Amino acid sequence: MARRRSADRPDYAERVPDSPRENSRPKGAGSAPRTGHPHEPHAEGLATRLNWLRAGVLGANDGIVSTAGLVVGVAATTGNAQTILTAGIAGLVAGAISMAAGEYVSVSTQRDSEKALLAKERRELADEPDFELAELAGIYEKKGLSPATARTVAAELTAHDAFTAHAEAELGIDPRSLTNPWAAAISSAIAFTCGALLPLLAIVLPPTAWRVPVTFAAVLIALAITGSVSARLGGGNRVRAVVRVVVGGALAMAITYGIGDLTDTLGSG
Repeated sequence: MARRRSADRPDYAERVPDSPRENSRPKGAGSAPRTGHPHEPHAEGLATRLNWLRAGVLGANDGIVSTAGLVVGVAATTGNAQTILTAGIAGLVAGAISMAAGEYVSVSTQRDSEKALLAKERRELADEPDFELAELAGIYEKKGLSPATARTVAAELTAHDAFTAHAEAELGIDPRSLTNPWAAAISSAIAFTCGALLPLLAIVLPPTAWRVPVTFAAVLIALAITGSVSARLGGGNRVRAVVRVVVGGALAMAITYGIGDLTDTLGSG
């Protein structure tokens, strides 16, 4: 827990040096102050939710493209629905596990780095409170506050919760809401599975002659939707994003279908 120092020490605003020792020691990766005010939990929470939603859309997109490529390629070699379904389910399970494992490792590594930086910041607050206070005031001066106002803000935030104030301003980390690697892994697997179910159903439900055309159409429509949603969440150009994912998905299915057809031709010859 962060130490509260205002109860037994002089007023912070009077103790902050006018010229803090900037850059006297590295703060580690992520030490640059974030753009925008670090104490806006509503905006911060909204940005986090949007990032999670965008990651879910991208995970579903991966599930659509990879599974569609697999089942279309298998469908080029055989009309047996059981064989296609088995290959599709195997690809779905393998892809979901791979996505979950990769997300877990990635987020765990990020979380370990964040925890190490937070532990270092906690030690510095305990060992050099005066310098840390001056450093925080310097951050707010760089954001555009006058020296006097920056010192007052730093003092009041330090008195309220020194650890959180420094973690957010210096490291860009909210120590109260570190990313959970298990939640990231599970959500990634679910998103991939939801996306993969579409081409899997599209390839096995229609009659044999319509399987590949229906799958192509369903996948391209789904990719157009995911591309549009992703662009909207990210604030990018919607048309460009849709064209990118649709063309990429179409190429993936065309290539895997061609490989499957070539394999079937060579095998039968």
